[in-house]
Amino acid sequence: MRILDRWTFGDPMDGDGQELWHGHLTEGLPISVREPLRIGLYAPGRPLDFSTTALCVPIIHGKVKELLDQLGLDGQMQLFPIAVEGQSAPHYLLNLLRVVRCIDDARCEEVAYRTAEDGYEDGIGEYRNVVGMRIDPSKVGDAEIFRPWGWQTNIIVSERVKLAMEESSMTGARFTEV
Repeated sequence: MRILDRWTFGDPMDGDGQELWHGHLTEGLPISVREPLRIGLYAPGRPLDFSTTALCVPIIHGKVKELLDQLGLDGQMQLFPIAVEGQSAPHYLLNLLRVVRCIDDARCEEVAYRTAEDGYEDGIGEYRNVVGMRIDPSKVGDAEIFRPWGWQTNIIVSERVKLAMEESSMTGARFTEV
């Protein structure tokens, strides 16, 4: 998201004032949260329909929720109402429920893996870097909105979802073919 003067979010907080740990929101698992959720702005700016926090937690406007609902994606995601600082319009925190092992290492420009020599104790063998990501579509199945296993800071959508988002004139999303 390289949009000049766009807003930048802080960390989402639950109803008890506790920060939601981003790791739980990138694992592809259902979560439960104490509502009401709220999120402040790290830097004010132009509101967008689709945004992410610094740690890749998607925050969407109510019209994006409606679009995703119309596309029948409710089984692939959880949506939680979230109060956005300075906004009265409805917004939602989006938790994607699918992580798919689909990165095609041979077709990527570059991949690097975590090693003990790099100082990683956890996740040895997982991705440390992926440049020019490409996926193997045969491994995606019926997933239409998901995160790729091992590089979960990205969100991948099907062509059908991409076209619907583009046709809705939604702001904030940027698409790159993978």
